[in-house]
Amino acid sequence: MNRHSERLRRNLVAGGSTGVLLVLLFLFPTSRNHVASTSVPTATPGVVSTSPGSGDLTVNGTSEGTRYGPVQVRVAIRGHRLVGVTALVYPSSGGRDREISSFALPQLEQEAIAAQSGRIDTVSGATFTSDGYRRSLQSALDAAHFRAAG
Repeated sequence: MNRHSERLRRNLVAGGSTGVLLVLLFLFPTSRNHVASTSVPTATPGVVSTSPGSGDLTVNGTSEGTRYGPVQVRVAIRGHRLVGVTALVYPSSGGRDREISSFALPQLEQEAIAAQSGRIDTVSGATFTSDGYRRSLQSALDAAHFRAAG
C-alpha cells in the first residue's frame, strides 16, 4: 500500500507540473505582430498642400488599422491625375512585416496610379496591408474630391 501511495503522489506531481506548464505556455504571447500598435505616429488626414496655379494637391489619407498595424498613405495629384502614392505608416514591427511591406507597397502604388482610383487588387500574401492601404487611399481621394480624368 505504501508503494501505491508513492506512485500516486508522483503521478499527481507530474500531472500538476505538466498542467501548470501548459497554462503558462498558452498565456505567454508568442508574437506581437498580431496586435495593431496604437503608438505609431500618424499624419493628420486631409489636405497637406495645394498649388492653386499648378493644380497640384497633396492629401493624407486616414490611418487605417489592420491586424498587423496601421496603414496610412499620402497621395499626390497633379491636374486631374493621380501621380503618386506614398505609404507614410505601414506594418514594420518585425522582420516579416518589413519583408511583406517592402514587396507589397510598391505594387500597390503602381496599381493605384495605373487605376487612377482606389479600386486596386489585393497583393497576394499581404491581404491585411492591402486592405488598409486601399481604405487609406480611398479616404485621401475622397478628401481631395478626386475624380479621374476621363
